Amino acid sequence: MRVLHVISEMGAGGAEALVAGMARTGPEFGWQTAVASAGGHRADALRRHGVPTFTVPAPHRKAAGVLRATAATRSAIKDFRPEVVLAHNVSASMVARLALLPRRVPLLTVFHGVADADYAGAARILRRTSRAVVTVAEATAARLRAAGLTPDPVVIPNAVFPQEPRVDRATVRAALGAPSEVPVALCLARLEPQKRHDVLLEAWKRVGGGAELWLAGDGSLRRSLERNAAGLPGVRFLGNRPDVPDLLAAADVTVLTSDWEGMPVAVLESLAAGRPVVATEVDGVGEALAGGGGLVVPRRNPEAAAEALRLFLFDAGKRAVEGAAGQASVSRAHNPCVLMRSYDELLREWEGRR
Repeated sequence: MRVLHVISEMGAGGAEALVAGMARTGPEFGWQTAVASAGGHRADALRRHGVPTFTVPAPHRKAAGVLRATAATRSAIKDFRPEVVLAHNVSASMVARLALLPRRVPLLTVFHGVADADYAGAARILRRTSRAVVTVAEATAARLRAAGLTPDPVVIPNAVFPQEPRVDRATVRAALGAPSEVPVALCLARLEPQKRHDVLLEAWKRVGGGAELWLAGDGSLRRSLERNAAGLPGVRFLGNRPDVPDLLAAADVTVLTSDWEGMPVAVLESLAAGRPVVATEVDGVGEALAGGGGLVVPRRNPEAAAEALRLFLFDAGKRAVEGAAGQASVSRAHNPCVLMRSYDELLREWEGRR
């Protein structure tokens, strides 16, 4: 089965991690996979792995951008000749639908989540573009149903595709100039409004000294966040990093203070690495932590986030207990083999309906 993934970019996000994992694992399920995107370090890695990639400029919600993205996606479809197209999120779904006309190739959308106010618009677009919609969490499926999406979306929870650290904890810390004994909180998130790093920095003020906060990611808010963090103890802006397993090996706890999420892969990666998580109570986060592995805190509540961070940063015993619980939970509920079998069955069903 020839499967083309269409996604805005292939950088450091959770949807990108899912696409990369599925593309690498696809041959085990008889897939010939290609990825169409605006590029990024994950696309570079896939090319080195032998996966065909096509360059598609990001549409950026503008008519001219959509037309350019559609033309490039149409070219990718002509060259690769997919039997099924998987579009990741709403904008990719619109572009892929336009690019497929008048072909009868099935288009399925993987919905990773949008802000609360955007669900009605997302449901309206997905009804018109997609043969079927897959959501990565039960909570996002419920929101789409409430917004009027029919037929019912299929829920396939995100999974963690295993990646071992390339270097050990001490090497990573030495490279960053971080003392070996200082507890570290790691935030794996783009520096964009959704992720609410402003709330995290307010929480960090309340944590006090004696620990470090590593912000791995980049985005439009970097300069303003760097200004806000000036004078705060132990805050490091690491930029975009392709070495997430290495950073997880060097950290002690991870934190995510987002306003909204689908099923954040950063949380699943943290659990798989045995790192307890502090995250806001949004959609798939509660599902990811249902089996243990961390603490859920209210949105936009720096006091609660600070209290949870202090608990894990300065209590090694608590970290060990929650870390072990998270590893056990993620191996049961977010297994990549289960995810790939679920997608394989769904895609082959729709490929057979062409």
